[in-house]
Amino acid sequence: MHNIAVIPGDGTGPEVIVEALKAMDATGVPYQTIEFGWGGEHYLKTGETLPEGAVDELREFDAILLGAIGHPDVAPGILEKGILLSARFQLDQYINLRPVKLYPNVETPLRDKGPEDIDFTVVRENTEGIYAGMGGILYEGTLQEVSTQVNQTTFHGAARAIRYAFELTRQRNREKLLHLVFKTNVLTFAGATWWRAFNEIGEEYPDIKRDYMHVDAACMWFVKNPEWFDVLVTDNLFGDIITDLGAMIQGGMGIAAGGNINPEGVSMFEPIGGSAPKYTGQDVINPLAAINAAQMMLSYLGEADAADRVENAVIKALESGRIESMSAGRMGMGTSEMGDFVAGFI
Repeated sequence: MHNIAVIPGDGTGPEVIVEALKAMDATGVPYQTIEFGWGGEHYLKTGETLPEGAVDELREFDAILLGAIGHPDVAPGILEKGILLSARFQLDQYINLRPVKLYPNVETPLRDKGPEDIDFTVVRENTEGIYAGMGGILYEGTLQEVSTQVNQTTFHGAARAIRYAFELTRQRNREKLLHLVFKTNVLTFAGATWWRAFNEIGEEYPDIKRDYMHVDAACMWFVKNPEWFDVLVTDNLFGDIITDLGAMIQGGMGIAAGGNINPEGVSMFEPIGGSAPKYTGQDVINPLAAINAAQMMLSYLGEADAADRVENAVIKALESGRIESMSAGRMGMGTSEMGDFVAGFI
């Protein structure tokens, strides 16, 4: 029996979580959930993002399934830093795992590219870099205002993300090609640490080909030749940027899912698209990203057969031709109906 913490969150998060759990139910995998009502409404009522002891409580679960965080009445950054980043850092979810895979009958903005061309994974270091929060502001509100945001990079942090990426490349057993993505020609200090870790650890994986690409070049080649990529590893900031580009080329935020992974602890899985408050309660949001997040969670929990069945169900639903678009309100069916439709193929 798997114990799952569920954080439906804000906006359309609760709606897509229902459909993700519907897919879980259809697999027959035994699990139980406890739901936590953290998010914008909780913050507006209590003034707290996460209550005291919340992270310790989450450590007791096998995995976490998150809907979405973001509320129109809460200033940007409060919920994201107070819930998402706090959980990632305190639970040491040092990998952000983002599959970029184009499914059949899903429209991509890339001309002449199909599912055979877009199937790679980005491994993003998830607890360091510029998101670690080091820095500050002096003389705020004056003409002399000075702000700093420190890119905190450790060899330990880079190395464990890189090792995870090498292991994943071997596990995928496709092109056996791992790209390091950074900006070593400008960010020379942090870049040197990443470069050294990449090459030193790479010596332990003689079966894996290594390549390097500047982050701006990677963005260009994502658009022109996505078929060049197998697995990419990068830092927190660059990973945040290129994975959103990846989501667009795989068909949009309606289908993109990700995992915040601690291979030795508890991990958290979520759709990428955000809370989409303007669609709340209308039964129009696309639940496929949340279903794909549940699929990733099943794989992480060791339920490989169930994970494959969920992914194959998503593919069959898309191949049916009944799903007209990945965009909210244009799918040809409502949120709940789409969840039923996918579950019917599991």
